[in-house]
Amino acid sequence: MKNGGLPMDLILWRHAEAHEHPDPLLGRQGDAKDLARRLTPRGEKQAARMAAWLDRQLPNGARILASPAQRSEQTVLALGRKYKLRDELAPGGDPLALLELVNWPQGKSPVVVVGHQPTLGQVIARLLGLAEEECAVKKGALWWLHHRERDGVAQTVLVTVQTPELL
Repeated sequence: MKNGGLPMDLILWRHAEAHEHPDPLLGRQGDAKDLARRLTPRGEKQAARMAAWLDRQLPNGARILASPAQRSEQTVLALGRKYKLRDELAPGGDPLALLELVNWPQGKSPVVVVGHQPTLGQVIARLLGLAEEECAVKKGALWWLHHRERDGVAQTVLVTVQTPELL
């Protein structure tokens, strides 16, 4: 996996467990209080466990992008690599905007995206051709997708799914 990259790898990492929205009845995804939600102590452990595994797998040239939500930034900080916050990855983001941002499938280097449900699950369902519009992605979990061409046919291959509990 370390020297893969023919031609593109997309690693979708859902933020780790975070505190609930302080206004569960009035608040909504992407509002200021939602963006300020922080990881729980369990979430911090999940992020550290996944980051340690990912750091061993990820080539040095990988691009790392994260949602501007506090919980996503805390998750990516555990990786200890340079990253960029991107508004396109905020809660409730458009899966097509995510794919455009990472330049799928033309990109030449692996891209890690730290983001949210349902957007990550919608991207996965689309790329894998699933019948459902989205698939479940557990908090703190990572899905590694690889794009390739075989006999002139473009394919998306699921390389691995990792959850902090399995590491």
